Amino acid sequence: MKTKSLLLAALCGLVPPATQAATPSATPDDGSVLPFPPTPSASIAGPTLQESTMVRRAAPNHLPADAPNILIILLDDVGFGLADTYGGPIHTPTLSRIANAGISYNAFHTTAICSPTRAALLTGRNHQRVGSGTIAERAVDWDGYTGEIPRTSATLAKVLGDYGYATAAFGKWHNTPATQTTAMGPFTLWPTGEGIGFDYFYGFLAGETSQWEPRLVENFNPIEPPHDARYHLSEDLANQTITWLRKHRAFAPDKPFFVYWAPGAGHGPHHIFKEWADKYQGQFDNGWDQLRERTFAQQQALGWIPAETQLTPRAETMPAWESIPESERPFQRRLMEVFAGFVEHVDTQAGKVIDELERLGVRDNTIIFYVFGDNGSSAEGQQGSISELLAQNQIPNTMAQQRAALDQLGGLDALGGPKVDNIYHAGWAWAGDTPFQHTKLIASHFGGTRNPLAVSWPARIQPDRTPRPQFHHVNDIAPTLYDILHIQPPKVVDGFAQDPIDGTSMAYTFGDAKAPGRKLTQYFDNNGSRGLYQDGWYACTFGPLTPWLTVSPGLATWDANQDSWELYNLAADFSQAANLAAQEPQRLGAMKALFLEQAQENQVFPIGAGIWLRLHPEDRIKTPYTRWQFDSTTTRMPEFTAPGLGRESNHVSIDAALGPDASGVLYALGGASGGLALYLDRGVLVYEYNMMIIERYTARSQEKLPAGPHRIEVDTTIAKPGAPAEVVLSVDGQEVARTTVKRTVPAAFTASETLDVGTDLGSPVSLDYFDRRPFAFDGTIDSVEVVLK
Repeated sequence: MKTKSLLLAALCGLVPPATQAATPSATPDDGSVLPFPPTPSASIAGPTLQESTMVRRAAPNHLPADAPNILIILLDDVGFGLADTYGGPIHTPTLSRIANAGISYNAFHTTAICSPTRAALLTGRNHQRVGSGTIAERAVDWDGYTGEIPRTSATLAKVLGDYGYATAAFGKWHNTPATQTTAMGPFTLWPTGEGIGFDYFYGFLAGETSQWEPRLVENFNPIEPPHDARYHLSEDLANQTITWLRKHRAFAPDKPFFVYWAPGAGHGPHHIFKEWADKYQGQFDNGWDQLRERTFAQQQALGWIPAETQLTPRAETMPAWESIPESERPFQRRLMEVFAGFVEHVDTQAGKVIDELERLGVRDNTIIFYVFGDNGSSAEGQQGSISELLAQNQIPNTMAQQRAALDQLGGLDALGGPKVDNIYHAGWAWAGDTPFQHTKLIASHFGGTRNPLAVSWPARIQPDRTPRPQFHHVNDIAPTLYDILHIQPPKVVDGFAQDPIDGTSMAYTFGDAKAPGRKLTQYFDNNGSRGLYQDGWYACTFGPLTPWLTVSPGLATWDANQDSWELYNLAADFSQAANLAAQEPQRLGAMKALFLEQAQENQVFPIGAGIWLRLHPEDRIKTPYTRWQFDSTTTRMPEFTAPGLGRESNHVSIDAALGPDASGVLYALGGASGGLALYLDRGVLVYEYNMMIIERYTARSQEKLPAGPHRIEVDTTIAKPGAPAEVVLSVDGQEVARTTVKRTVPAAFTASETLDVGTDLGSPVSLDYFDRRPFAFDGTIDSVEVVLK
């Protein structure tokens, strides 16, 4: 009777799909296609409950029974020669802890710059293959430089999540297109978006942010940090990670976890509590040349570098310490002390996360990759700066201007604090990359690309202080994890056929420091600086950009075909000290040809695409709008999506209702290191253009604005980016003030500060209301209209 009833029901189309005969799935359940297909139900659904049987289907497990937890720690802008773990001057107790409990690599490489390294790490592919040939803010429309990780290259978070991991990312992201970071998204390429795949994110999307008042996001929601003198972002990130780990234990203890912990330190701005900087007082008094020699000797004594390694010379365009005037040296020394305290502090915060793993009892089966730097130390501070984006904007300035501005903010004690965005002299960066040549942004030499790596997994890796000398790259971390988890990189993810994995598993080195290297070829490219590793040899060319100079000579006329190449035998020359190009022309020619093959395959062309915007700033990534309508709900609009109020001609009209002695910000763009703001202060209308701290221009009404409704207008005329600006303030059709801004910011005030209406969130533009921040407007703003002229 039951069979007859089911047949009749099927003929009438009444039987639920689960009760019909199963059709073999076209999707294999072997991990080649993700996500895994759902497990078929074992239940029988009849027309009635009496004719049905319910059997709870078993949850599938696609991972080995002993799958480890995973923690990747990635510091920012710290070079090979900084950590005292390996002979440097900065105390790094947590890095030492991981190295002593596991193994270290002294021939591990990054891409010489932020976003590309992160994209390569998270995907296991070469950076240009995944559209990340330059940082997100400098993206241009060639396939290797779009700033968009394609769905054809699934991330570790995506793959591991499909296999059953709980995943979370904390800290700096820097892999979402700059125009896609507003409250309207699109959110596909946010850390928790469907294209990336993390379950949880807490951090900042841009390339840098204030450590005191960071522009934070939790998943898709903006977060304001407390106005607390003891708040610091690195500490916040450690605390948030600890909270997430405890929630994981409470809610999903059966799942292994993958945590990507990438704080903004030690990227500029170098922000840290005074007591941490004071730990290093006097330790850098002899300058960067002697620091480099001291570090080199300690590296050799520890056996971190081969005994025969040569210390490479300083570039001719890099200043010697002896060339720094005595009157300027206290400033330069303090910048390095602040940086050192900043780095020790963030390493200490990483230690808190590891303490929590031990407290939770999961440390033994957690594999930790501690990548000490996403590139070499940064020379972008050039002469040393209190406002680091001066260099990014290529704004000429003098030490006298910098020191005069700093004196108004509190002198040397202000360095590291919230009123400046300081970054150290390029000479310190060069010393931080000992024993190699050059710095971050230089992909041709290891000063830009070689970073220490420590790996610890107590359950599987025996401690061994012998450095692993095998040549490896940040794109090798993902395939290493797939290897130890017995995961074949999927062929299809979310319906997208996958690009090949470029990395090589490092697991073969875990138990054997002397194992022959398995990575035979790896290209490098950043801003036209490029190189190729091939089975122990390295060919390279410096390229057109000199990061420690405000203006790189010949940049506009540079021709990649005319570059002079160098050649090094790395088996005998650890530091790239002996150029063999003249002795081995045939080998060099073959390697140059192989580089071009690799470049073609990996979307590197056109070579030098990363410098395009330095030559054509008008092509920078931006929204297509020329007119905007805002009101008091408009806050946290990232500068790269906001109107160019400080660099383009524009007209702003505000309809607002004022009370007696009205006060507060009408709108503000940028932060303490540079920006502009229009505000009322006890009824007086004030406009300020903060030109990267070193210059400030103000227009102020002579009379107070009476209570009641008013139309307030700001008209700005700028002939071209960087040119002077004429700014005129009007109220109800009558001019009330004006000022001439002698020079304007050609690119951007900041990396992560925002446009805010009715308040100044984050770092405040003006010192006038610094202690009253966010200085919310106490009246009503009905409308703010912005039109580009």
